[in-house]
Amino acid sequence: MINKIARSVADALAGIQDGATVLIGGFGTAGIPGELIDGLVEQGAKDLTVVNNNAGNGDTGLAALLKAGRVRKIICSFPRQADSQVFDGLYRSGKIELELVPQGNLAERIRAAGAGIGAFFCPTGYGTQLAGNRETREIDGQQYVLEYPINGDVALIKAERGDRWGNLVYRKAARNFGPVMAMAAKKTIATVHDIAELGTLDPEAIVTPGIFVHQVVRIERVATQAGGFKKAA
Repeated sequence: MINKIARSVADALAGIQDGATVLIGGFGTAGIPGELIDGLVEQGAKDLTVVNNNAGNGDTGLAALLKAGRVRKIICSFPRQADSQVFDGLYRSGKIELELVPQGNLAERIRAAGAGIGAFFCPTGYGTQLAGNRETREIDGQQYVLEYPINGDVALIKAERGDRWGNLVYRKAARNFGPVMAMAAKKTIATVHDIAELGTLDPEAIVTPGIFVHQVVRIERVATQAGGFKKAA
C-alpha cells in the first residue's frame, strides 16, 4: 500500500545531507513551508545551497536558516528588502554566496530541470552583468543567453490538501514555485493542512501529481489572536 504520510516533520527531513541543494517554495510570505524550514534548522544539515524567490524576511523561516550558518549559497531573484538584515549582514561579510537570477529565468530554470531540458536560450539579462561569461547566440535577430537548469536534491513546498499517494492541491497564490520545484527535485516533501481520503480529490484540481511527491506532513493552521484560524497563504 502506498502511503507517503510522514509521522512528523523531523522524520520527513531526516535524510537531507550536508551540501544538498534545497529548493524552497514561496513568494514573499505566500506559500512558505515554515514548519519544514524550522525543522531543517533543527535537523542540522549544513553547507546547503538554497533556491528561493528571496533571501528571507526578518529573523524567522529562511532568515533563521541563514542565521544558523547552514547555507553556503543562495540562488534567488529578490535578495534585498526592508527586513532582509540577516542576508545583508552575511553577504557583506563574505559569509554567503549569492547567485542573482531574474525571476522568470529562475522559474524557467527550475521548470527545465523537471522537464529534462539540458539548457535553453533566453533573452533576459543579455548585455548585463547577469549574463556573466555564459554563451550567447543570435536567433532571428534577437540576442539570447544560454541558461542551465536548476536541479534540487530536495524540494520543500507547502500545499493546501493532499492524500496518502502524495497528490497535492494548493491555495491561490501559495501555489507559486511549488509545482515546478516538486518536479525538479530528487525528493519532494510537502506540508498540507488537510489529508484527503484517497479518491476524493478532484483529478482536475490536482496540480502536483503524487509521482513527484515523496512525503507529506500534515500541519495545523495558524491560530489568530481572536481565537479563530487564519488560512495560511
